[in-house]
Amino acid sequence: MPSRIVEIIAPSRLGTSFRWLLSASFVNNAGDGVAVSAGPLLVASQTRDPFLVSMALLSEYLPSLLFGVVGGVAADRFDRKRIVVVVNLCRAIVLAVLVGTIVTSTVNIALVLAALFLLGTAETFADAASSTLLPGLVTREDLGIANARMQGTFVLTNQLLLPPVGAFLFVIGPAIPFATNAVAFALGVVLIRRVVTDARQAQAARPGVPAEMLEGIRWLVGHPPMRTLALTILTFNVTYGAAWSVLVLYAGDRLGMNEVGFGLLTTAIAVGGLIGISLYGRLERRFSLADIMRVGLLIETCTHLVLALTTSPAVALGMLVVFGAHAFVWGTTSTVVRQRAVPDELLGRVGGVYRVAIVGGMVVGTPLGGLLAKAYGITAPFWFAFVGSALLVAILWRQFDHIEHAGATPPGSA
Repeated sequence: MPSRIVEIIAPSRLGTSFRWLLSASFVNNAGDGVAVSAGPLLVASQTRDPFLVSMALLSEYLPSLLFGVVGGVAADRFDRKRIVVVVNLCRAIVLAVLVGTIVTSTVNIALVLAALFLLGTAETFADAASSTLLPGLVTREDLGIANARMQGTFVLTNQLLLPPVGAFLFVIGPAIPFATNAVAFALGVVLIRRVVTDARQAQAARPGVPAEMLEGIRWLVGHPPMRTLALTILTFNVTYGAAWSVLVLYAGDRLGMNEVGFGLLTTAIAVGGLIGISLYGRLERRFSLADIMRVGLLIETCTHLVLALTTSPAVALGMLVVFGAHAFVWGTTSTVVRQRAVPDELLGRVGGVYRVAIVGGMVVGTPLGGLLAKAYGITAPFWFAFVGSALLVAILWRQFDHIEHAGATPPGSA
């Protein structure tokens, strides 16, 4: 029975190295899941200043904006597996120091913010390297199911099961969740070292970092399908960020839900994500990736409309389950398309630009949503997101066929 379960989760055709990579992802995301809820609780235990609390969120966003493309350069220049190993060891050390300050009661908000920034920076480099490992481990045809399984570890542990455990552990002892996270990163290092990859050596003759960053950006700008996908991700994250920036207020003011109810909204998204990922293989076999992307963005557009109109918690919860399924199916699909289209030597840098687009859209959309809600009411960001998304879907509808076949489209062609 255990071997059958392993075969279902990680089919043998994906290879032993993929199983080790998936195991490392599961362990790391479990550790992060424990810290997801403990992190804000630690910040709140050190300050009640709204500005400093907001700085904690900025500490998570800022590294991706500052180092997203730089991390991609590192992933394209050096041994990607070694980067993941070294960076995760650094994350474990940072967390161990943080645990030490908590245990000795020397922790303060400045130390917490510094730790969050360092962890966010490390995560940027780790994500840049780990996301480029997969295409070298599985066949092109299996990228969809492999990415879905990797996404599944994130949804199950980081979003669904472990955050409540982290909050419970924080109540028992504030240092426990962060110590658990540190141990998880250390164990993840042991697992990732079992992955067999083609070692990538540093090349002294390569151009400098700025030139390599520009090379990745130029490739993306000169490849219309991938450029369109990047712009799609950027613009849809503006509309998404605007709506989701006020979700906690929307839950109380519009739906009449308390704190537990708000937690149910985020849980509904995670449940939908788990459903979507479990069905991804069937979806990919039955439908083209272009149609999956089209339907997904229609779902996102309808989600904003339903949330703008409804005052029913049940309707909102049901819609967010559907939205969660779309969000993680879309994330898997866009990653597969990118991995198939981008040359291996540019995967890190182009992926870094995509990460900047994701975070950049959120950074623009989040304050915009707050301003709209303040000026026109709590549903205004959702109406903005609906109209904006609908216009984008209409503009981009015909482009998804080109995006799906981007791997066969030479750079610079229409």
